Amino acid sequence: MGRPLELSPVLLGQVLGGFQVDPGGRYIDATLGAGGHAAAILRASAPTGQLLGIDADPEAVFFSQRTLQPFGERATFQSGNFRDLRRIASALGFESADGVLLDLGLSSRQLAEAKRGFSFSEDGPLDMRFNQSYGQRSADLVNHLPETELAQLLREYGEDRYARRIARAIVAARPVTTTSQLADLIAHTVGHREKIHPATRTFQALRIAVNDELGALTQALPQARDLLTPGGRLAVISFHSLE
Repeated sequence: MGRPLELSPVLLGQVLGGFQVDPGGRYIDATLGAGGHAAAILRASAPTGQLLGIDADPEAVFFSQRTLQPFGERATFQSGNFRDLRRIASALGFESADGVLLDLGLSSRQLAEAKRGFSFSEDGPLDMRFNQSYGQRSADLVNHLPETELAQLLREYGEDRYARRIARAIVAARPVTTTSQLADLIAHTVGHREKIHPATRTFQALRIAVNDELGALTQALPQARDLLTPGGRLAVISFHSLE
């Protein structure tokens, strides 16, 4: 459920091998994150390879710019959602690419920051937006959706068999405003019946809904395909069955 914490980019060798990175190639990392995949692609595509890094989280772009600073003008950055992949790429001179990467889910940095509200391991506000400058927060869904709609959301995006029970408990406990409050409520409602924390699927469902992740992915995939040069490669790293 969601991506694990990691110290280095996941499946890095598989991405580089799948891309068959060429010196001088042009690549798009549409989920820049901490910049780990991007740095490896830039090293492999030296001396003249180019990379466009995109992320829906403006903080990720800010931190990655510092990480990738040694690559100079070979790296281009843009804050934006990959649902707008073609528009962003075209505006920055990437009319085509030899490889496009989508690493779905969360970064370890996002999970570690309590203020982002992605994790129940640290108490924080119920937010979960990739871009905190606009859009509904998870607290808005938790506290304002009718019980039936909330249960459907948890069932569809979290694949949680206890969705109806959890939704009923949430509605009865409103307002629910913090990650710990929500996680404790769910644990009390359904108990610890599996190896994962009982709130895991609910947090996944809310995050997917808040960021319209599946809608964005549906829009991004054909755009990524159309941007590829003949023989170009698309790499998608996924962590759960809905993706």
